[in-house]
Amino acid sequence: MHQMTLAEIARGLADKKFSSEELTKVLLARITQLDPQLNSFISLTEELALEQAKAADARRANGENGALLGAPIAHKDLFCTQGIRTSCGSKMLDNFKAPYDATVVSKLAAAGTVTLGKTNMDEFAMGSANESSWYGAVKNPWNLEHVPGGSSGGSAAAVAARLLPAATATDTGGSIRQPAAFTNLTGLKPTYGRVSRWGMIAYASSLDQGGPLARTAEDCAILLQGMAGFDPNDSTSIDEPVPDYAAGLNGSLQGLRIGVPKEYFGAGLDPRIADLIQNSIKELQKLGAVIKEISLPNMQHAIPAYYVIAPAEASSNLSRFDGVRFGHRCEDPKNLEDLYKRSRGEGFGPEVQRRIMVGAYALSAGYYDAYYLKAQKIRRLVKNDFMAAFNEVDIILGPTTPNPAWKLGAKNSDPVAAYLEDVYTITANLAGLPGLSMPAGFVDGLPVGVQLLAPYFQEGRLLNVAHQYQLNTDWHTRTPTGF
Repeated sequence: MHQMTLAEIARGLADKKFSSEELTKVLLARITQLDPQLNSFISLTEELALEQAKAADARRANGENGALLGAPIAHKDLFCTQGIRTSCGSKMLDNFKAPYDATVVSKLAAAGTVTLGKTNMDEFAMGSANESSWYGAVKNPWNLEHVPGGSSGGSAAAVAARLLPAATATDTGGSIRQPAAFTNLTGLKPTYGRVSRWGMIAYASSLDQGGPLARTAEDCAILLQGMAGFDPNDSTSIDEPVPDYAAGLNGSLQGLRIGVPKEYFGAGLDPRIADLIQNSIKELQKLGAVIKEISLPNMQHAIPAYYVIAPAEASSNLSRFDGVRFGHRCEDPKNLEDLYKRSRGEGFGPEVQRRIMVGAYALSAGYYDAYYLKAQKIRRLVKNDFMAAFNEVDIILGPTTPNPAWKLGAKNSDPVAAYLEDVYTITANLAGLPGLSMPAGFVDGLPVGVQLLAPYFQEGRLLNVAHQYQLNTDWHTRTPTGF
């Protein structure tokens, strides 16, 4: 049962080959048995899962037949879940039980999904390796000595290890796509505003976006269908009709114009990954796609711009965690200033403290114009590059990451080295574009991803291309040894 995709589960439940309750029990037992190796879950919700599974079975018995009805998933632990710990991977929120459900959680619950638990993540989504979590590092099921990527590494590791078929995740600078690449999954960051951020604990509000992590493009289409849509509670949510993503998977790629930026293949890219990307291009050409070299001249400025904007927004968003209203509070504060200082010093880990400090500096008097304002101008130039490119091509293709997953601890002493691993993913967040990573092969036994980017609200186009590619390749079907 654990090898089934979301689509296969939907068909099995519809054909009454098994019940949601039976499937849920199998997966909960599997998580209990195997997750100690991975550390991919922060909280398991066995009682809730079995309750939701029984309810889904009852709805099916009454004639309902939705694609997500009875499907087991997990939520990244920054989506608020009523009455359940929502920790954001931080000591600061270790004791926080959300008083309400995030919109994504409530929408998926209404569709009939079964929540198995909350997955581990980099603290407050700050990281590319899932090593900054207060609950310990997550291990990559393809090699337990390597990172699974971050910040959605818990969701990625759990799905890759077949502990469950799919999970929710979030992407601020690549945190869905990079873990997908490192663990041989398909991960989709939707257009900014496509999925509600209400109840999603913020890191950088103008960059964060929720999306699906699964083994196939078809499964991502099914999960995104349940997540997407306008939400009046979220001022950044966009009132745009949500298409039937699954219905668009089988469109022909004949004549599809694929742009390949020359800047993607410079120094810094592992040549073995470059070869795998070229192989992916050849597969898509066989399906009728037309390849064109393009340029994204301002890509070189994206990382410095991102690492000013994101910490600036983080320093503002995380100011609410002060030990007064909720979250960690220090013991016996002497006065209000001591309460703030010690609660925040004890509650936040080193990476979060680093980014708060960088962000506060960039926003301070005398530096705002030099750093934050200039970074926002670069952001506009990056967006303009994409708009010009999409006048010539339908999608943009390249590597998801410059290197395969690194060993645990290898970049801990050099945060900037980890930041540079986001070079191909952060531009989509700066511009608000949808992006998808899909499996493209292996280097030294570790998975590699190919990234696709599309114009605004063209998630369906990305899913169509990925699905057609997956019908003609088998990378996405490979399973890590031991799982």
